Amino acid sequence: MPSLRPVHFVLGAALCASVLLAGCGDDDGPSGPPAPQAPRTYRMGFSGMPPRPDFDQAVAAILMWVPRSDGAIFHTAPPWDSLLAGVPAETLLARNEKPLADFFHAQGLDVVVTLDLTDGLNRAAEAPALVAAGRSLTEPAVQALFRAYAVAADSMLRPSRLGLGAETNLIRAAASPALYAAVVATANDAAADVRAKNATVRLYMSVQVEVAWNRLASPPPPLPPTYIGIAQDLADFPFAQDLGLSSYPFLGGFIEPEQVPLDWYRALAVEAARPVLIVEGGWTSATVGGIASDPAKQARWWRRNFTLADRAEAVGMYQLTFTDLDLASFPPQPPGSILPLFAQLGLVTADLAPKPALASWDSAFARPRSN
Repeated sequence: MPSLRPVHFVLGAALCASVLLAGCGDDDGPSGPPAPQAPRTYRMGFSGMPPRPDFDQAVAAILMWVPRSDGAIFHTAPPWDSLLAGVPAETLLARNEKPLADFFHAQGLDVVVTLDLTDGLNRAAEAPALVAAGRSLTEPAVQALFRAYAVAADSMLRPSRLGLGAETNLIRAAASPALYAAVVATANDAAADVRAKNATVRLYMSVQVEVAWNRLASPPPPLPPTYIGIAQDLADFPFAQDLGLSSYPFLGGFIEPEQVPLDWYRALAVEAARPVLIVEGGWTSATVGGIASDPAKQARWWRRNFTLADRAEAVGMYQLTFTDLDLASFPPQPPGSILPLFAQLGLVTADLAPKPALASWDSAFARPRSN
């Protein structure tokens, strides 16, 4: 089941400057004293992806979610076109991601970064910018560009955790053996390069939870699901101190959130024997692609999601899309694009109106954090 890599609209230095000037004084966060609740083990946060490429909306969305977060995530692919043209990674990061990362740090948020090696909307394919340039991750020169970018991203964005590859089990299932081998080699070499410069950042890669539970087939096998595990991923990426989890159960044959097993995340945490963090996922609030849903069902998923994270003693819960996506403002998508499946994952609408799921998030965020 393919998953969403954020459609990245660069916020850049100008956006960060406006956010810094605006501050967080007009907090639209949770109100009222929370009832006593059990502590949570995980940090919570979002990415800076806006609902549309609109400056004011991007600023407003960030100001709305920062008060209800203690973490932030970047999920991005290297800007291959610029890197191939010879622009240094440091120049690109200073122009784009670094100002926003600096803002997040200034707000006391823990920053997590996932660097994606393939096409997040089509795990069988190379990154679109590489395809457009007629290049491939299988080339040593392209791998070297990623490695240098990873080192620069670690140094300049200062994440506590750095992901070097996303949904590796799905890539292995969908892509050619040559592309998967390139992902393995590039991620491991990048890990060695980063570790040579930084002994403290925690490294991870992510896996697709639906694949680990054998929900990839179309149609998926009957419920209840059968866990098949991630042994190959653990063997192929030995540098990973943590395990990132990507999960979109509504695309894995689950009709109701309560059908998702209580060990959905815990089974992976037990097998991996290392901390897990949810780095992407969600449940649509709309009926799309033959999948029936609504805002109330989405809110039920979020309540279930926090229960699953509690059982796994997760260390992170990150939602890439705080807002829905205004697809009319996006570049035209190729026929058969799966992007519409991910357009209504937000906890607020594209115009920042709260959906019921936001209350589920706020209730979990109000719990004290135990670590």
